[in-house]
Amino acid sequence: MKKMFKTLLIASALSAASALTYAQDYPNKAIRMIVPLAAGSAVDNAARILTAKMGQNMGQAIVIENIAGSSGLIGADRLAKSAPDGYTLGGVNDSVLTMIPHIYPNMPWNALKDFDPVSLVGTIEWGIVVPPNSPYKTLAELLAAAKANPGKMNYGSGGNGSPQHIAMALLTQRAGVTMTHVPYKGATPAAVAAAAGQVDVSYQGLGTVTGLIAGGKLKLLAVSTPERLPQYPDTPTVSQAGTKDFLFNSWFAIVAPAGTPNDIVAKLNVEIQKALSDPETRKKIVDLGVTIRGTGAQEFGAATKKQYELYGKLIRDNGIKAD
Repeated sequence: MKKMFKTLLIASALSAASALTYAQDYPNKAIRMIVPLAAGSAVDNAARILTAKMGQNMGQAIVIENIAGSSGLIGADRLAKSAPDGYTLGGVNDSVLTMIPHIYPNMPWNALKDFDPVSLVGTIEWGIVVPPNSPYKTLAELLAAAKANPGKMNYGSGGNGSPQHIAMALLTQRAGVTMTHVPYKGATPAAVAAAAGQVDVSYQGLGTVTGLIAGGKLKLLAVSTPERLPQYPDTPTVSQAGTKDFLFNSWFAIVAPAGTPNDIVAKLNVEIQKALSDPETRKKIVDLGVTIRGTGAQEFGAATKKQYELYGKLIRDNGIKAD
């Protein structure tokens, strides 16, 4: 028995030493980051800025792979089934981990068990946009028109159960209006559809529509932040526009397949903080409408669980389901 116990101790020590060596050598090749959302989305744009700096600091490229579809379900499935070796990561929004699991039946992965939290990079601020030739100059005008014409006005989203869908469903519920939902295959296509006048309005993460707003292809009616944003000082908040105490944002986070060595997760977290401390990188990300957080893995994990439970109730209460 003593000999067996001694053998187990030696094996455990060798395993720990091997993991530590692995972490010290990591990374020794390019890292893949799966973004289960369309290219040009708020998360995709922020991920490209962050990983460019991380890759520069770490001496290895971090390659973004967009796997969109089913509001993030397909890409997240690929991530969950990837090897937990630190060479496949996920750049996700809160929808993937806290909304989608409550919408799709027979999920192929468990949001709270199949991913290891690495860091909540930042919260993405949101705004309500309309086509440039829209007759509505304010959110109050738009909602008044929707109330006068129940179901005749429509809004675009990145798909059933997407953050755009849930955000607008909550807003219309609070405002007491009915609008028709038009789902697209991603936030970016929904934003482009709004710019083209194919839908009356879209609720979007500002990181997705910053360029379209700056180029005059979309009008920003309101932002769903507690206070006006410095980059849009003339744009009121949703609360100021008449829907009191209404707030909505989402977040950009990095996760890894469950079972990724703790030392690797810790090293990645350090590299994220290092990249976010770079003034140029911070400015680029903030300019996308992202409020930088850079949390630790445990803090992010706790926040995920809390929001998972919150959105589960909201989705059930509003009867939101996948097609």
